[in-house]
Amino acid sequence: MNEIKKTAVNIMVTTGVALVLLSIFGISVGYKYLYHRVILEILGANIIIHLGHMLIRKIESAYVVLEYLLDIVYITTVLIILGTIFDWFLTMPVWYLVVMAVVVYTFTVFTNIIRNRKDVKELNELLQKRKKKNLVAAS
Repeated sequence: MNEIKKTAVNIMVTTGVALVLLSIFGISVGYKYLYHRVILEILGANIIIHLGHMLIRKIESAYVVLEYLLDIVYITTVLIILGTIFDWFLTMPVWYLVVMAVVVYTFTVFTNIIRNRKDVKELNELLQKRKKKNLVAAS
């Protein structure tokens, strides 16, 4: 259940970041509206991307950089396919979508690194408390 909750939160966060970046692009080129349809399409794209990542994570590599590259290629491929299906490229250049994908991915990776460091620190603290408790009990 915890994994489902974590995935749902990640989907919402990446959707939010993508919508902010899309809004910045829209403002910079003079668009006045972001249609509800597009918001739902981006949410759908993020669901597909995160479900795909769950499958990709089962493939382990000795090279972390290769895993990151595989992630970026997968994300870009999904976005180009969905962009073609949903006609995103009528109003947005392909290069911006690729840049946006890399920015969102990088943000997500750094967020996960920070979260993992926090979790490791908490686990180490719990282990230290347990060790002290066991030493006191053994005395």
